[in-house]
Amino acid sequence: MRPQSLADVAYPKTIKSFVRRAGRTTSGQSKAFDELGPQFLLPYQPTALDFSAAFADAGGVADTSTIRPTVLEIGFGMGEATAHIAALLPDTNFLCCEVHEPGVGALLKRVGEQNLRNIRICAHDAVEVIDHMLLEQSLEGAHIFFPDPWHKKKHNKRRLIQAPLIAKLAARLKMGGYLHCATDWQPYAEQILEVLGAEPLLKNAAPEKHPELLGYAPKPHYRPLTKFENRGLKLGHGVWDLVFERI
Repeated sequence: MRPQSLADVAYPKTIKSFVRRAGRTTSGQSKAFDELGPQFLLPYQPTALDFSAAFADAGGVADTSTIRPTVLEIGFGMGEATAHIAALLPDTNFLCCEVHEPGVGALLKRVGEQNLRNIRICAHDAVEVIDHMLLEQSLEGAHIFFPDPWHKKKHNKRRLIQAPLIAKLAARLKMGGYLHCATDWQPYAEQILEVLGAEPLLKNAAPEKHPELLGYAPKPHYRPLTKFENRGLKLGHGVWDLVFERI
């Protein structure tokens, strides 16, 4: 029998934020690991992360007296958008989770090339990071851009954005904080809209401000158009942004 709604889909009991994929780390990425890894890579720990200590020199000096907002990013790919946003918002700290080694190396390389101080990378499963390293109401925001859509219906249960994960994320957002998701796969966009809309700690402000977008949001100014996205738009493919606020 077909589920009555997406909320009825039987998801795995253990949430995974990633699927390991093969990839080759370039010499430039390896060099970035060696030279920048000690400063910008955060090892996973089963205890709450002290943001002030982790980002102590994010402003260019060792100052733990200033509390800066922290945004979590789950799955940054090769780090193009991450580096762009971090450069655009230098007073915000970005805690970025990614397990794809070439992607981690690529972002480290961008950090060095652009002299970005406000990025820290945890090369570990984001679900465990959320569970054990992040306190409730500690994040200003969370970004999930273009997660794997798992196109085949039989694989939909592997999608990252599902109710248990969103409940964890919502609890770790500060009041007034935001969750921003983006996808270029319409069926996934519809699922995300339903899952986020069912979370009692989140509110979708888009219908009031942009009723013509049917619950979706205009692309926020900070999210860049990637080369892949630009290519898709030229081919007539859509992109859907969803921005929900913590209430």
